[in-house]
Amino acid sequence: MRKTMVEKEGSSLSVRRQCVLLGINRNRLKVRSRQLSDKEFEVTHRMDEVALAFPEYGSRRHARTLRREGYDIGRDKVRGLMRLMGLEAIYRRPRTSQPGKGHKIYSYLLRDREVQEPDEVWCADITYIRMSKGFAYLVAVMDWKSRAVLSWKLSNTLESGFCVAAFKEAVQQAGRAPTIFNTDQGSQFTCREWIEVVEGAGSKVSMDGKGRWVDNVFIERLWRAVKHEGVYLWTYENLHDLERALGRWFTQYNGWKPHSSLDWRTPWECYRPQETPRWRKAA
Repeated sequence: MRKTMVEKEGSSLSVRRQCVLLGINRNRLKVRSRQLSDKEFEVTHRMDEVALAFPEYGSRRHARTLRREGYDIGRDKVRGLMRLMGLEAIYRRPRTSQPGKGHKIYSYLLRDREVQEPDEVWCADITYIRMSKGFAYLVAVMDWKSRAVLSWKLSNTLESGFCVAAFKEAVQQAGRAPTIFNTDQGSQFTCREWIEVVEGAGSKVSMDGKGRWVDNVFIERLWRAVKHEGVYLWTYENLHDLERALGRWFTQYNGWKPHSSLDWRTPWECYRPQETPRWRKAA
């Protein structure tokens, strides 16, 4: 948490002085890339597939599943890979412990709320995306009412910067910020940088109950579609190839794929019914 308080730009104090005041080793601010072996990549890819089908699996069940499939791996190793992937078991937990220190937990504002209009509620989440020789993290900002994806960003780290960039791009695309913005309690969405930019735009912050995937169910369904239709069917060598492929997929998702839950309209037809999407204008 103290690391997120260091302002690399716009502060009257140098980074060195901020680290001294916060009691942080400045070297720990550097992002260290984790080099995975070919075997570890294979394991993480399989874990990603299993987690998509069984999101309630924790490290114990992932380890058992992998061993049944012939992988020689222990629970501690699985736990470390899950942490690297940003993967967490999703299930309803009893409220027997208090939230960890270091950040404020905001209430979930969507319980029993019937969302009436586009831009009333947005949501965001991060998922692990595999490539042939590595992996990336994908964040998407979605309009709750229409399911339209307003922006998305790829990153090779789990720092909050790419999430903030996605939010700013979504506001620019929509021409306004939402009334409520809902996320999970991941560190990227509880850090000061994220909270300040969302509240500064005039939105109320809403957070899922810890481990409550159903509180952000629409974007969880989006990840299932992204991975089955846009990732697992193809092999991407690098971040550039993946970015181009996802760009095509999200364009098709927004403008060409009707949803039964939207009376067989596309997300963009529900989000901006008076507008013709720019990808159709060019067609």
